[in-house]
Formats: sequence, C-alpha cells, structure tokens
Amino acid sequence: MARPQSRYICQACATSHLRWEGQCRGCGAWDTLVETVVREPSGRATRASHGAGPSAARPLRALAAEDVERRPTGIEELDRVLGGGLVPGSVVLLGGEPGIGKSTLVLEAAAGIAGRQGVVLYASGEESAGQLRLRAARLGLTDGPAADAVHVLAETDVERIVEAAATLQPALLIIDSVQTVTLDELDGPAGSVGQVRETAARLATFARASRCPVVLVGQVTKDGSLAGPKTLEHLVDAVLALEGDRYGTIRVLRAQKNRFGSTEEIGVFEMLGAGLTPVPDPAIAFLSRADPATSGRTAGSVIAATLEGSRPLLVEVQALVAPSGAGNPRRTASGPDANRLALLVAVLGRRAGIGIGGDDLYASLAGGLSVAEPALDLPLALAIASSKRDRPVDPSTVACGEVGLLGELRPVIGLDRRLREAARLGFARAIVPSAGPVPASAGLGSLEIVRVATLREALDACLGTGRERAVQPVMEGTR
Repeated sequence: MARPQSRYICQACATSHLRWEGQCRGCGAWDTLVETVVREPSGRATRASHGAGPSAARPLRALAAEDVERRPTGIEELDRVLGGGLVPGSVVLLGGEPGIGKSTLVLEAAAGIAGRQGVVLYASGEESAGQLRLRAARLGLTDGPAADAVHVLAETDVERIVEAAATLQPALLIIDSVQTVTLDELDGPAGSVGQVRETAARLATFARASRCPVVLVGQVTKDGSLAGPKTLEHLVDAVLALEGDRYGTIRVLRAQKNRFGSTEEIGVFEMLGAGLTPVPDPAIAFLSRADPATSGRTAGSVIAATLEGSRPLLVEVQALVAPSGAGNPRRTASGPDANRLALLVAVLGRRAGIGIGGDDLYASLAGGLSVAEPALDLPLALAIASSKRDRPVDPSTVACGEVGLLGELRPVIGLDRRLREAARLGFARAIVPSAGPVPASAGLGSLEIVRVATLREALDACLGTGRERAVQPVMEGTR
C-alpha cells in the first residue's frame, strides 16, 4: 500500500500546492496554506460511482433512543463540568496556560477511572516516564489501584500510540499534549497546524471505532496561535478550559463546548501540595472576607451574587479610582468584561452624576474568577462609585442586576437561588432590581430585600449619594 502523501491546501480557496508558500497562487491570500494528508478515495465513493443508492432515511419517531453511558472520573467537580462523566467514544480537549495544572488534573482523573473501570493509557510526549512517576508520587498515586492500572507510554508518534491503545483496550486514553504528537505522513514539525489537526482527527477516528474516550491536553499561548486548541474545537466533542492565576491557589474549570451536556457549569479546585483538590464550598471561594459580620469596611469593595450554571457564587468585586497622570486615563479590568466596564463608566457619568472620565480605573474580581454575565453590572458600578466617593458599602450587603444605557436596572435569572445563597452565608441585605418577579421568601431568613428601579436609587441605598446632589450637580439630561 502506497504511503499517503501530503499537500499544502489553501484554507481560503482549497488550492493544492506541493510545498509551502507564503502566498496562495490561487486566491492571493497570505499565510493560508496548511499541510494536509491526501488520502485515496474510499470505498464509499467507488460504490456511489457504480450507482449504489444512499442509505434509507427514517422519520424522527423511528430513530432508536441512545442512552449515553457515562464513565465517572471520581472527581465531582470535573464530572459536573462534563455533565456526569466521560462519554465512551468522545474526544475531550483540555486547554489552559502552561503551569495551570492540566497534567495534574488528567492524572487524577486517570487514577479515578483506573481500577474501577479498567486500565488507563497515559501517552506523555512532554515528560519522560520518570518525570510522570514523580508527579504521581506527589499526588499519592504510586500506591493503590492506580499504580497498576495506569499505563504510561512515553511516545510522540500517533500511530504507535493508537496501536498500543488497540492492544491494551483502555477505559481512557490521555494524550499529553497534542502539540507534541506527530504523524509520519506530514513533514511539518510538532505543533504545526497540519500536525495538530491530522493527529486529532486520527485519534478521534480511533475513539469512535473503539468506544474509548480520549482526553487531549492542549497548551494555550498568549497570542492564541493557530497551532493551539482553537484549531481543534470543531474536531472534538467537548472543550474544557482550566483558568486561574497560576500564582494563586484557585482554579476554575469551564466547558466552552460540550455536545453531551451544559456549557454553563463550572468546577472549582484549589491547587495544594497534594494536587488539585475540589473546593468543598465554592460559594465562599471567591470571598476574601468570609464572615460578613466581622468584615471591615473598605471603599471600592462590593459583594456580587453571580450564577454559574446551576451554582450560585458570591464574589468580591473590587474597584479603584485614582487621579490620572499625563495622557489618557487607564481602564484595566481583571475578571470583569472590559466592554461592560466602559459602558458602566459612561452610564455612571451620564445618568448618576458620578464622572470619572479623567481618572484611572482598575477593576478586578477576587480569586482570579472571570464573570461575563450582566448581573455583575450593578455591583461593579457600586464598587466604582464607592471608590470614587471614598464611601464604603456595608460589607453585609450583596447586589446583582443588569444596568441599561438609560440607567435602569433589569432583572436577572435565578434571583431566588442567588438570594438563598447570600442568606446562607450570613448576609443581611440584598440590592436587587425592582423589575421582574418578587423573590420567594422561603429560605431567605432575615435577609432584607431592597428593590430599586434605577442605578441612582441603588447608589442612594448603598452610599447615600442623594445628599451630595447640591454639591455635585447632575448633568443635563440625566433626569
């Protein structure tokens, strides 16, 4: 059988080239040539050319229901993000910055599956077998079922990895990382676009045929190069992202794509000396002040009631407004969305009389969490105003709500769950939008609900800014 050949295919016009060129001769586009394996036509194309008809179409009612049998990893936070566990035959891509804890997480997952559901094949292209054993010893996996059930293969050739997996028939195949695995048919180096895409396609074919779930570990670069996980998103069934400050202890696992579950759930871990440990109470993981009753009063700090999937989380929003030096004022956001931050600055100045156009502004979320939901608008605006006026917000107060361009507050989903979580953690007051349904009183205890219609009313309730209107005139058109 002849060895498959490779060609450089333009991703814009599909023109084939024998060698890499900077510009495509077909359409003139630059840097669009990707090395691709050219395979012979399959038997299906031959049958079609001889007149064989397509497979019969069936109505939706006649299709048999397929029960998705999941394989739990033994890590509750990971199974939550996956939707209950790994699906046989699926391909999962785990991405994250170097040093964030990806290899530690997949090794712990391998130990959770090994022994109870069969053997696990761990193909390591970045580390040697000895280095992997040192990590396993640090995690306490060298004794017990995982010591015999996790098989390590230090190999970078994808065909040899697939052959070893076909012989071993593991319950899970882990590739660490996909940027180090290569295919002989391609001449490009490991990590190139062609190599990453073709090796992922070969592993996906093996997963479908053997019903063995495959976990690919991928590195994420700061510039988001094409050789990174972005190239693989359409080839895999689930894309997980491990986030967090690598110099901190909290790690957040998110699902950016999941064909077998929700993409709204998150998993919260803490990086300790013994590995990644699930946080027992994620609701307080992002609160630097765990006890509202004994916390100090600091200007520029507000507790936000957020909702990640079905899990309510309370996170501390911090803002700092400082006089700007020469040049344009800075706007720095670490955790909140930068576009929403710019919108809130405009609304505060136009609708609430709190102008910070000439000041530097820094906003962040405690614990390195990133939140994009609109419910963060109100607590972020309150934190900015608190820092600007140098007036602290009562630390026993939580807030949530979306801020509109007219300064109105819009309702948020899951308000009852947010408030019940705030009451459980001992908060005394909640600032929520007046629009929307009235929160149910069950489970709220003595939590005081303050319903406000506009951002100005929320500022009055938290900071008492109404007393300053004689000194700070409201801009025309804000009424």
